[in-house]
Amino acid sequence: MGGRTWDMASQTCKYILRSTYPPSFPLPSLLRHVKSVVWWGSWKGAKCSADGPTVNQTQVGFGNPPKFMVEVHNNCAMCPVIDVHIKCGNFSQALVSPRLFKVLGHDNCVVNAGLPLPPLQKFSFNYSHQKYPMSPSIWYFQCE
Repeated sequence: MGGRTWDMASQTCKYILRSTYPPSFPLPSLLRHVKSVVWWGSWKGAKCSADGPTVNQTQVGFGNPPKFMVEVHNNCAMCPVIDVHIKCGNFSQALVSPRLFKVLGHDNCVVNAGLPLPPLQKFSFNYSHQKYPMSPSIWYFQCE
């Protein structure tokens, strides 16, 4: 079982193999097709490891209650980001469609039903309430 990630230094794709050592497959034959192997799921050197998604809120309505626009931005120029979870406190599901922003539990919300957000793109939604603090908590890059 495994996956791929990007190595910035060598500009090559690394295959991540989750296995025990010694491997149960013929490693030399595998290495003919793979430039480098990372064992036990290490994500060091991933293509977008330093460019995780960000959440920005802008007040766009000044009534009572105020209205906020939330933008989730994929800062990676190379890969879509998927399954973006946001720390959202006690956010009320009644404020926004669950297709846009679904409350899974206290301080755990998912953006856009976990669907991919393309490189350098934003996803936004609005809510009317006092401002909820929000920040990214979990996400995955879908590098092919």
